[in-house]
Amino acid sequence: MSDLNLHKALATIDVNADWVGLREVKETTTYRVVRDGNPQANSRNTDHGVMVEVLADGQFGYYGCNNLNHENIQNAAEKALKQAKASAKNPIYKFTEEARPATKGSFQTSYKKSVDELSAGRLNEIMLKAYNQIKVNDQIVSAHAMAMIIETECNFVSSNGSDVQQNFLMVQSDYSAMANKDDVYQRRSDNHCLQIGMEEFDEDMVIARAQRVGEQALELLDVEDCPTETTNLVLASDQMLLQIHESIGHALEVDRILGDERNYAGWSFVREEDFGKLQYGSKIMNITFDPTVNSQFASYGYDDGGLKAEREFIIKDGLLVKGLGGKESQIRSGVPGVANFRASSWNRAPIDRMANLNLEPGASTFDDIIASVEKGVYMTTNRSWSIDDYRNKFQFGCEYGKLIENGKLTKTVKNPNYRGISNPFWNSLKMVGNQDTFEMYGTPYCGKGEPNQAIRVGHASPVCLFENVEVFGGV
Repeated sequence: MSDLNLHKALATIDVNADWVGLREVKETTTYRVVRDGNPQANSRNTDHGVMVEVLADGQFGYYGCNNLNHENIQNAAEKALKQAKASAKNPIYKFTEEARPATKGSFQTSYKKSVDELSAGRLNEIMLKAYNQIKVNDQIVSAHAMAMIIETECNFVSSNGSDVQQNFLMVQSDYSAMANKDDVYQRRSDNHCLQIGMEEFDEDMVIARAQRVGEQALELLDVEDCPTETTNLVLASDQMLLQIHESIGHALEVDRILGDERNYAGWSFVREEDFGKLQYGSKIMNITFDPTVNSQFASYGYDDGGLKAEREFIIKDGLLVKGLGGKESQIRSGVPGVANFRASSWNRAPIDRMANLNLEPGASTFDDIIASVEKGVYMTTNRSWSIDDYRNKFQFGCEYGKLIENGKLTKTVKNPNYRGISNPFWNSLKMVGNQDTFEMYGTPYCGKGEPNQAIRVGHASPVCLFENVEVFGGV
C-alpha cells in the first residue's frame, strides 16, 4: 500500500491510552465521462491516509493524518487522546475494549476482469459509443455516459491484536438522456453500482443499456401523465432500492434511534422497545443485512470496528428482529445489531451505516405478479424522493411507468409518483417476486453524519406488488 509499515507505526505510538487502533485507507478513483458528444472528464486520483483511534477514560478519540510517517502518526495519537479525555468530562456512555473486539482476517473483491484489462483509451471509446447510442435523434437534447472505477485498500491494526486487510474493486456506470418536445421534458437513466471488475463495461451490454435509455426517453414525450388514484402498485427492483434505503435502512440505524442524528438528519419512528415486537411489514417481507454477497456494492469481510460481517435477518416474516447498529450501538442500546460500523474514508470516524440491505426473493414470477393485478401501475427508476425526519411519511417519483389493466401491462405513462407511510406501506406488501426478478443495485453517495460522510450502500430486491397505494402524476 505504501512505505508505511502499520504494525511498526502502531508499536512506536506512545500515549497513555487503554487501546489504540490504526486504520489506513488508500483509494484510487478513475472517472470517465462523455456528455453531449465530448469527453468531459478523464481523471485518476488517489487519496491516502491513516485514522488514529484511541480509547481513554471510557471514550474514543480520533485524529487523521495523510503525511504518513511515525512522527505524524504519534502526533495524531496525542491529539486523539486529548479528544477522548475532553469527551470523558461529559460522557454519553463509558466504553471499554469490548467495543473493539480483536479481529484477524482479510477480504478481496471477486472479479472476472482486472482494471489492467481495459485501457483508458478503450474505456473512453466505449463511453463515446454509449453516448452515440443514446442520442437517437435531435429530440434527445442532452445525453450522458459515465464510468467510475474505485480501487480501495484498507488495513486495520490495533493494540489488542486486530490485523485486517481488505481490498475492494468497485465500479459505477450511468447512462442518461433528456428528451424534449415542445414544452415537455423527460429524463431516462440507467445506473449500476457493483463490486466487480471491468466486465461491467462489456461493449455489447453497454450499448444495449444505452439504446434502451434513449428509446424510452423519446417514448415518454408522447404519453399521458400517470393517473391519480389509490390502486395496486408494482415496483421494479431499481425503485425498490430507494424504498428499502429510505423507509427501512435509515429508520433502523440504531445511532439514529438513540438520537445521535437528531440535529442533522432526524430520528426514526422506530423505538428501542420495538425490536422483537413491531410487525414492520406483511409476513412475506424478509430483509437481510448481508455484506457477504458476491459482487454487491457494499460487500466486505469486517466492519471498521472489528466485527466480522455475516448475513443477518433484520426483518423476518415481517417482524422487526435486529437493528442496523455496530458494536458501540449494541452496547449502548441493548438492541441486537450487525457488523455495520463504517467510515467513508481514512479521515472520518466510523458510525452506524447500511451496507448490503436486501429484500429476499419470494415465489412469484413477474408474469404472475402482473397477471394478479386487475388495475394498477408499474413504476421503475427513481427520479425524486422526499421523506420526513422520522423516516415515516414519504413521497417518491419514478422516471417510467406502465398501466396494468386486466392482468397485462398496457400504456406507458410519464411522471409516475406514489406516497405512503412506512409501516402501513410495508404491511400492504402483497406479492414478492422470485429469484428471476431479483436484481442488485446500489448508491455511492448515501449521506450521514456530522461532518458529512458519503458512503457506498448496496441494495437488492425482486419486483414487488403493494396494494391500496396512492399514486399520482405530474412533476
